Amino acid sequence: MKALRVIALTAALAAASTAAHALPTIYNDSIAAGTASFDSTIAAVSGTLFTDSLSGLTDGATSWARTGYTISSTSGVGRFIDTTYLTGARPAGTGGESIGINPTAPANTSGLTFTFLSPVNAFGLEIGDWGTCCQPSALYISFDGGAVVQVAVDTTGAQNPGLAAGDGYRNFVAAIDDSATFSTVTFYGDGFGEYLVAGGTIRYATVRIRSVSGVPEPATLALTGLALAGLAAARRRKQS
Repeated sequence: MKALRVIALTAALAAASTAAHALPTIYNDSIAAGTASFDSTIAAVSGTLFTDSLSGLTDGATSWARTGYTISSTSGVGRFIDTTYLTGARPAGTGGESIGINPTAPANTSGLTFTFLSPVNAFGLEIGDWGTCCQPSALYISFDGGAVVQVAVDTTGAQNPGLAAGDGYRNFVAAIDDSATFSTVTFYGDGFGEYLVAGGTIRYATVRIRSVSGVPEPATLALTGLALAGLAAARRRKQS
């Protein structure tokens, strides 16, 4: 009976700690491989994936309304629209227009903020011209202005996965934080002086809490603890 009480207490303590220690799932790969991996993860947990190939974006604007979400310049400064990364030697050009980043200090203000009509917890986009200079250069995603997730880093000038795939300086980055759902996502880079663009085909989804990270939901662990405690109590009554 003492062992059962210890197990029940352990389960209750785990319920309070696991949510805080589940790390987001991140992606940094060539566009073809990265999008395939991201899409298969969403499908594996029965999530609904939305994609939006950017086109018709107004050059110099500070925000762009899309179906289901809005993109805005995090700093409120107008951004240029880039189309040079749409095509390449391989069929892995970006899947749509890109929005200029040109990182400046502080880096997070030179990013892009995506505001969704319905909460999401999986987000990805295509990058152009990352890792060409100004090392170290990193890329970040933040959900609802919370903890910042570093999704890529280049310290040598040759760590863009698009290079290895023969796609030039094009890559795909994404993050899935299944601890909750979020209304906004901010993306930015900190390679100061780097010509950096982001967009292409935007990918986003909502997955069940803890369905990707594999960490049991706190409520499930708490119920397990209560069940074990109830079993211990039942055995005490039977023995008496």
